[in-house]
Amino acid sequence: MLFLYNLVVSITGFFLKIVALISPKIKLFVDGRKNVFTILEEKINPEDKTIWFHSASLGEYEQGLPVIEKIKERYPTHKIIVTFFSPSGYEVRKNNNVADITIYLPLDTKSNAKQFLKLTHPELVFFIKYEFWLNYLKELEKLKTPTYLISGIFRDNQMFFKWYGGFYRKALKTFTYFFVQNENSKQKIESIGFQNVIVAGDTRFDRVNAILERDNSLEFIETFKNNQPTIVIGSSWPKDEVLLAEYINEAPENVKFIIAPHNIKTEQIENLKNAITKKTVLFSEKENKILTDYTVFIINTVGLLTKIYSYGTIAYVGGGFGNPGIHNILEPATFGIPIVIGPNYSKFAEAIELVKLGGCTTISNTENLKHAFNQLLSDNNFLEEKGKICQSYIQNNKGATNTIIKAISQKQTN
Repeated sequence: MLFLYNLVVSITGFFLKIVALISPKIKLFVDGRKNVFTILEEKINPEDKTIWFHSASLGEYEQGLPVIEKIKERYPTHKIIVTFFSPSGYEVRKNNNVADITIYLPLDTKSNAKQFLKLTHPELVFFIKYEFWLNYLKELEKLKTPTYLISGIFRDNQMFFKWYGGFYRKALKTFTYFFVQNENSKQKIESIGFQNVIVAGDTRFDRVNAILERDNSLEFIETFKNNQPTIVIGSSWPKDEVLLAEYINEAPENVKFIIAPHNIKTEQIENLKNAITKKTVLFSEKENKILTDYTVFIINTVGLLTKIYSYGTIAYVGGGFGNPGIHNILEPATFGIPIVIGPNYSKFAEAIELVKLGGCTTISNTENLKHAFNQLLSDNNFLEEKGKICQSYIQNNKGATNTIIKAISQKQTN
């Protein structure tokens, strides 16, 4: 089976080079891996001490960041290596200030795994949430390198739990500890013979809780808001925006809207702006404008949404009309504001829980949306109650990072 796995990886690598000729994203994927070993040779000396973190993409990186920061504090003389599989993670965070080296992970061939680990020679290794690369794990096991899975999730449909997944189950023997998010994941991994598992929780709660400690002020948003009730619409897609534009056009005059679309391509931004009849300004056009005169502010740039949530009276988080579903609802929740989402959220445990608790409301059409927003805007006590539910949910679930660090420290001193 490992032979077939290696064959598939090799064939995939070959076809990706062909697809890269027509796909900009795949070109980044392929080109970004060309000089990885050269970079490692230049930046890591044989005598250097290193620690390696791997994340599939941006979401996993953000999830692992609290642990990366804590490990960096505890091992200040070690070089921190962060690898990404996906361009959507690497291209956004390649200039982060927590890692000493940020690179793409070479494809999981036996030779790549051997060379990567020879050059990096990590003392500790962390895989974030998932991505189990068999050759890397096999080589780490040979080297007896302490290897940890953090914020892990295990589900029935994964290869480990299939009758034909024996070689994947064998690879899991590499891990020193599995730090999983919930009891169900613990039971799943225990069912195939592993007892080195701890329910630590989800480090994303620590990540979003830390947001409260930083400066989230944006002067231009403060000016635009002008002390008015403000609905912040984050990571919206066109299907969200059809419903939202209809509501915005009929909304009370004192309500303001800030929209940070998921996609900021010019054509889609123009389509959104044209669908709105209220006075609208784009981020790219805000200079020399009297922002208090506008009702709708479209943020056609990236990197500001988290801070913008801090100004919200209500948050609408997009993606709930598509697949796989909604975007990050924990960021607005940490600011203690009620959240409205579309119907597709069944793959997101935090959304399921917040809907059950009442801090998050789901809608499926314009009438639902209108009712949800108007009910929140018309009753301050109701609004405050829903916001407190969200904030309490974050506070009650933080602490995964400390659990992980404590267990690793105990292991290292034994």
